[in-house]
Amino acid sequence: MDQRVDFDINDALKHYLSDPATVATPEADGALIDCENDPESLTIGLINGVLNPIIDSIAESPDGLTRSSTFDSLQFLLKCAPSFLESQRSSLSEPDSELFKLSRSASLLPTHTLSKIFDLIISGLSTEADIVNNDLETEEQEGTGHQKQVLEMYAYLLQWSISVVEVKAAEKPAGGAPARGRGTAKGSKAKTTAKDGTWDSTGQLQTALDTMCKVLKVKLGRIFMTTSEKDTFVGLFTRSVYLILENEQRIKNTALRMHAFKVLCIAVKHHGHAFGAQTSIIQNLSYFEHLAEPMAELLHILSEQYDYPQLADEILRDLSSKEFNSNDTRGPKSVSAFIVKLSELAPRLVIKQMMLLVKQLDSEAYTLRCAVIEVCGNLISDLSKQEERNENSKTQINSFFDILEERFLDANPYCRCRNIQVYMKLCDLEQKFPKRRQIAAELAARSLEDKSSNVRRNAIKLLGKLISTHPFSVMHGGQLAYKDWDQRLQAVEAELNALKAPVGSPGLAEKNDKADTTVDTALLDDATVLEEEQKETLPLTEEQQAAALKKAAEDAATSELMTRLQLTRKYYTEAMRFIDVLQEATLVVCQLLSSKNKSEVIEAMDFFVVIDAYRIEAARTGIRRMLRLIWTKGNSDEGKGVQTHLIDCYRGLFFSAPDSFSKNDEANYIARNMISLTFGATPAELTSLEQLLSTMMHADHVSELVVTKLWQVYGVQKQEISKNQRRGAIIVLGMLATADPDIVLREMGTMLRIGLGTLGRSDLALAKYTCVALRRINPTKRQSKDASAPTPKLPNDHAVLIKLAAMIEIASESKEWYGVAEQAIGAIYTLSKHPDTLCSEILRRKTKHVFQRQRAEPSPEPMEGVEGDINLPSPPPEESEKKVKGPMALSQLLFVVGHIAIKQIVHLEHCELDFKRRKAEKDKAKPVGASPKKPADDDLDLIGGTNEDDFTEAMSHIRERELLYGENSLLSNFGPLVTEICSNNTAYQDEDLQAAATLCMAKLMCVSSEYCETNLPLLITILERSQNAVTRSNVVIALGDMAVCFNHLIDENTDFLYRRLNDNDASVKRTCLMTLTFLILAGQVKVKGQLGEMAKCLEDSDKRIADLSRMFFTELATKDNAVYNHFIDMFSLLSAENQLEEDALKRIIKFLASFIEKDKHAKQLADKLAARLARCESERQWNDVAYALSLLQHKNEEIQKTVSAGFRLVQATA
Repeated sequence: MDQRVDFDINDALKHYLSDPATVATPEADGALIDCENDPESLTIGLINGVLNPIIDSIAESPDGLTRSSTFDSLQFLLKCAPSFLESQRSSLSEPDSELFKLSRSASLLPTHTLSKIFDLIISGLSTEADIVNNDLETEEQEGTGHQKQVLEMYAYLLQWSISVVEVKAAEKPAGGAPARGRGTAKGSKAKTTAKDGTWDSTGQLQTALDTMCKVLKVKLGRIFMTTSEKDTFVGLFTRSVYLILENEQRIKNTALRMHAFKVLCIAVKHHGHAFGAQTSIIQNLSYFEHLAEPMAELLHILSEQYDYPQLADEILRDLSSKEFNSNDTRGPKSVSAFIVKLSELAPRLVIKQMMLLVKQLDSEAYTLRCAVIEVCGNLISDLSKQEERNENSKTQINSFFDILEERFLDANPYCRCRNIQVYMKLCDLEQKFPKRRQIAAELAARSLEDKSSNVRRNAIKLLGKLISTHPFSVMHGGQLAYKDWDQRLQAVEAELNALKAPVGSPGLAEKNDKADTTVDTALLDDATVLEEEQKETLPLTEEQQAAALKKAAEDAATSELMTRLQLTRKYYTEAMRFIDVLQEATLVVCQLLSSKNKSEVIEAMDFFVVIDAYRIEAARTGIRRMLRLIWTKGNSDEGKGVQTHLIDCYRGLFFSAPDSFSKNDEANYIARNMISLTFGATPAELTSLEQLLSTMMHADHVSELVVTKLWQVYGVQKQEISKNQRRGAIIVLGMLATADPDIVLREMGTMLRIGLGTLGRSDLALAKYTCVALRRINPTKRQSKDASAPTPKLPNDHAVLIKLAAMIEIASESKEWYGVAEQAIGAIYTLSKHPDTLCSEILRRKTKHVFQRQRAEPSPEPMEGVEGDINLPSPPPEESEKKVKGPMALSQLLFVVGHIAIKQIVHLEHCELDFKRRKAEKDKAKPVGASPKKPADDDLDLIGGTNEDDFTEAMSHIRERELLYGENSLLSNFGPLVTEICSNNTAYQDEDLQAAATLCMAKLMCVSSEYCETNLPLLITILERSQNAVTRSNVVIALGDMAVCFNHLIDENTDFLYRRLNDNDASVKRTCLMTLTFLILAGQVKVKGQLGEMAKCLEDSDKRIADLSRMFFTELATKDNAVYNHFIDMFSLLSAENQLEEDALKRIIKFLASFIEKDKHAKQLADKLAARLARCESERQWNDVAYALSLLQHKNEEIQKTVSAGFRLVQATA
């Protein structure tokens, strides 16, 4: 029992590291040995019976471990638990013992037992360390060999037990394969068996690590005679520490991590573990991603607290020359995270090795390049914070900035993004680096056109950051309005010029120059000598001295002022250069608002909010452009996110008053902002603004008080107010009314008094927008929440309708009258119960007004329900005569005729829909048992089809035969008149009259197919020959409408439409392209080879036309192989076009070929194009076909051979 073990650490490690099951334990307790072939007999009672005496023995003296039975029994028990993870067990041989076969995959030791063994080894080692330390201090050398053996035995068992504990912690609850590194959290907390409780070994591990530190602090050099012996002993501890660090959950525990680092630091600093640590750390970086940052933290602690930076230097040198396999992604990623973290924690360690690390910028692994970029940023940040900066640090900062600027053009978009993100961090530094910021702004502006949306998005963020942290807020606040800075610069220039003027007094300099040229050199030398002698001999008087001192003081003050002004000028110039870059960048960011990437769009919106806060002039353009984003399709979260973000941006810009404002002041502020949004807005912007305000109104973002303030602005009469403000107020109110019609309904009297009263007649634009607002009383289906509900209509004698009729009959030569008339007629048809009756009366009076020229004021016939015409304007006779004479009155009449005709068609359609709705409601409300009681009704229903069919047929008949050809129809009188005016442009030469007549005829042609067929040749002639671009645009739109109404008539004449794509006027061309886009995509016209004309628009000089054409083909490509079907026809037309340059043709063909995605289609097109090669008459034609073939993925070798042979010109012999 007292036999001592003959322990050899090297032999023990050899067996343990190859396979712990092969470690011989012949002296183990007999009861344990009996269990080898009978695993069931290894019970807790048996284990405790063996273990308890061992604990007592070692508690009495740590030397108890040296007994063979004690040491082998502990080794035997540790063999009963797995020491290697499942992934490492495949290389181990199968043991003979049944017990150890089972212990390969699962621990046969209860958790409580393992904990006791672990505690036993730790406490024994701690006690032994105290004994050894005490002996060394008393310089007792006798038992050194024995103490060395005891320490080795404890350290050996400690390593083994930590290995078992870590495998136990990595086990998964379901008995699955435990993993190293990632994914071990669940295993560490899981119950392994029903009898084992949850065991958290963290506390014991910390104690073990503390004990290791205690042992390493002992003067081991006096115990271990050779370095190899000491290294082997220290390796027992460090190997365990690295094993603990491999567990990701362990390393998240800060206390445990710090204990582990302490062991390694002592080993490196005092026991020569540096090389071993270097190897282990580099291996850990390659295999364990989670160790990247902790290893950097370890090197930082080693350098700062233990004054040992050499290890970090060696590792960085090693990593800087390390090359990674192209398939290895984990290694570069881990190394990158390590270098970046180390540069954050210990930048001065990294800066010494930057010359070597920079080599990784040539690495193929983009993550390493990203790391070097981020390291450069961290080092700049550190150098800028140093209190004492010398020339060397400035040089280093400049070299790092050079690297960052160069990386804006890195091949990988992730590197370019990281580079921009580094610049964003640098913007927050106290030191601003003005010159570098200017370059960064220019490079960021260039990156806005990067092909990667992620880079563009980050470039927008960087520009915003550069603005919010700009260095030009010292003298005049932070605003960046270009005009203000320009004025300041001019003022400084003027001051500088004023100071410079007296210095070179005119004439004096010239005299001196001439004197210098005439005086002989010898004489000059003599004179100079004489002056010097005189100066020496003649002292200055007191007055001369005072004058000289005063002059010197003035010169010094002037010099100081000039220096200050020159510095100020430089400051202003730099600020203006910065603003210039921002204004140029703003134009590109405007385009990015149309990006398909929604996060990029959101970033662009935020950018405009930022630059608006700094009063950069170009901000308003972007803010207006943002409005169109309200139409972003919201099927996905991204689409809804754009709309929501737009509303948030606008709320912040225009609908949020400062906190100090009262409720009343806040409402005034918001109302003013809402009105300002209408100033200078285009029709498209107003439409988008309407949708935005309507959405905000639905969401209760506009208070009742704001609406009241808007009405006050609109209705004020006592004090002067600008026309734009009043117009803006009613425009906004009309927009809000699309969400809540009551807004308009409540203030109808105000509208009659202002917009349809005296103010409206003097400001026709105000009247027009008032009519638009009135139309909101009955919302359209798109605007109405309940489209099926019938809307109440007004009788023709209602004050609103009387005023509207009066507005149409105003005598005015202003072009704005047409807008008023259009909206007033629209309002009548929206609000009136019988609009046709009222409009007939208006037409009669308007006609009499035009044709009864001898009367000063037209004699009105009373409208239905109206006594006289008391509400119509009654201008003085001479004014009335002046306003209505000439073709203008006739033009206005024809405009009213045409618009009423169109509105009458819409009215008939509404009547039909209303009839069907009421019939459906009646059928739905009819009781089930009521059907047999009314046989007569049923019989009537069956005669000639249902009532619905009869009604539809009657409506069609009215439209086709009654409106333009009926005996009692007013419009029937105007059809021949309009035709006469249009066909005799020599007799009726007034351009406005011809335009109005053409528009009227086009509208009448949409009413009746017979009238359309009769006058179509005349309309096409006008389209071809008219000199007026507006007339041609109107005819193009009309032909588009007719193609929808009477497709059979227009289908044969579409060539005339396509010809307008070559119109000299860009507006006509754009209108034609939009019309054809709608007709083709909606399937209203058949395409017969004319798509080539639309393809030519891809290279139009007008960007809007080119973009519209691009959008058309992108949409067309989604329709059943449309581009493929027409590709050959388009190519034929384009290649035959002599005016189209070769490069432009190539760009068009490349764009079109991008839509040929199927291999089958590419092969078929290639065969058709290849057949043309032999028929090409010129080299240009051959080149065009060859280029088209190169874009198609046909993979036909015969075609490739033909193309590679080149163009051959064959001449026929005579």
